[in-house]
Amino acid sequence: MPASGIPTNRTAISLPAEISSEIIQTAQEESAIMRLARRVTLPGRGLDIPTITSDPEAEWIAETNAKPVKQPGIGMKNMRGYTLAVILPFSNQFRRDMAGLYDNIVARLPGALARKFDATVMGAVQAPGTGFDTLANATAQSIIPSASATTYDGLVAADTDIAEHNGLLNGFGLSPAARGILLSAVGKDGRPLFVNSVADGAIPRILGNPVYYNRGLYIPGTAASGSDAGTPAIVGVAGDWTRAMYGVVEGIDISISDQATLTYTDEQSQTVTVNLWQRNMFAVRCEIEVGFIANVDVFNLLTGAIPTA
Repeated sequence: MPASGIPTNRTAISLPAEISSEIIQTAQEESAIMRLARRVTLPGRGLDIPTITSDPEAEWIAETNAKPVKQPGIGMKNMRGYTLAVILPFSNQFRRDMAGLYDNIVARLPGALARKFDATVMGAVQAPGTGFDTLANATAQSIIPSASATTYDGLVAADTDIAEHNGLLNGFGLSPAARGILLSAVGKDGRPLFVNSVADGAIPRILGNPVYYNRGLYIPGTAASGSDAGTPAIVGVAGDWTRAMYGVVEGIDISISDQATLTYTDEQSQTVTVNLWQRNMFAVRCEIEVGFIANVDVFNLLTGAIPTA
């Protein structure tokens, strides 16, 4: 962020359409939520989306009697777009190698945007404002095996709860931690439940539904301490993704500066100020305006173990 009163000499750059499209596509491929939910075009002012809150009900009638007239319940949800941004500084040597600059943008920026978006939808990060839903209050189901329930039992419980709220489970978003739990799940014969063989090393489907992974779907738990029982880690989410959608305003916006002053916090929590011109550096800023809404009732968070102190 430039210091007050200091000219930034910031110039917007237009990337070729195929590069901008690839950045968005890569973000969608890395985001489990974006791969599962439906995408809509989001106007800058936001979008009011009608939702069906109850279905009409048919009735049996006697011959010549009047046919029943029923109205479905209709509600409205507002989706608003909020800016998700990141700045990457580079040395000036990258100016002589546009392929290197391109590779860094494509490789790093979409992943950063995808992880933060997924973490926000899961509730690990506070929503940026109204009109942006999160799954923080969704029903939680443990998939850690216990004396009374197995990992499979927990997944079936999630499926059942979603069905009881008039939803149909059709996809899973998992963190790497959930993958470890599921790979450890075995049946009475000792065979893995969710993979055909150890050589496969992957879990592409659960209960017949597709599975997508992202590190942003993991929320650490808290260890038990004194009277506090602690909270389990959240390792993934299951749901009816026809009831969730995300919207993008326009696309990726990118600008570049070689005279701005960047201020950030380092690993030691110290505030660091970097003048790009003084250090022969430049920075690329990437941002996207995105929103998310969902019917939280048809989603279940999947939880792991309570961490030890």
